[in-house]
Amino acid sequence: MSSTPYTLLVVDEAESAMVRLVKALGTEGYSLRHAAPGPEVRRKASEVDLVLWSVGPHAELTRDWLDNLLGPDGSKRPALVVLAHRDARAVWLDALAQGAEVVFDPWDAEELRARVARSLRSRARMEQLAREVGELQRLSSTDGLTGVHNHRYFQERLREEFRRAQRYDDPLALILLDLDHFKQVNDRHGHTAGDGVLREVAAALQRSVRETDLVARYGGEEFAVLLPRTQLTGALTVAERVRRDLGTLRVGPDGVLNVTASLGVSSFPHRSVLSPEQLLLTADEALYRAKADGRDRICLHSQLPLLPTVSSPND
Repeated sequence: MSSTPYTLLVVDEAESAMVRLVKALGTEGYSLRHAAPGPEVRRKASEVDLVLWSVGPHAELTRDWLDNLLGPDGSKRPALVVLAHRDARAVWLDALAQGAEVVFDPWDAEELRARVARSLRSRARMEQLAREVGELQRLSSTDGLTGVHNHRYFQERLREEFRRAQRYDDPLALILLDLDHFKQVNDRHGHTAGDGVLREVAAALQRSVRETDLVARYGGEEFAVLLPRTQLTGALTVAERVRRDLGTLRVGPDGVLNVTASLGVSSFPHRSVLSPEQLLLTADEALYRAKADGRDRICLHSQLPLLPTVSSPND
């Protein structure tokens, strides 16, 4: 059992079971609270570890409250032990079907303590499992070096966001970014320094965009920024902010390396963008043009005027 006292909520309209429960469970160090069946039970239940529900004479009403308490999300609900008379069959069968423990009244104190303890252990195991699953999901979608999303997750979200944009007639923009002359960093300073640069660039990207935007490592020294519900003009503003912020970085072991990047921007809706693959392809073509035109600049997927930039000393 936990070294921290568990909090139990006793739901009992007449408080007829409260005295007996205090006597049976008091030696276990539990903290007991009381509530009458009603709308507040679900809120109070979210603040405790286990609910002890003493089934009263109004079985059908109690069954409704149980359904409301348990709800659809089993991962967030408290453990539940139902104290029921055998003749309230519909209630305790429903409770059993939803994973609750049932103790028949009149109940044995030793049995009650054992079932409460088992319910709390089971809930603790479920919470630990949920944490482990959540961590595995996070790891499966995260680039191990930079901490931003990985290529596989980016591809999934690109398809999802494109379908959503089509369905709701929303704009969607994509920025592909490639660090300029990154091979020279690895060649001159080593791959450890290069890895540090990538981590700092990833952190800078996350600071430069909204929480609703998605930053991913697309591959090598290339990153992608997916901008849901963002028009082309808004994407250009973000791209220029990213380019400017990266230009102020001083990275590397001694903080003496400067970083520049070339960026390609594509957006939907556009006559040449009819699929997520085309959104990616047009952004990639714009990125290639930015590299070919001298680096440290932004290019668009269409022949619109480019944002003015200051030539980089590395060009």
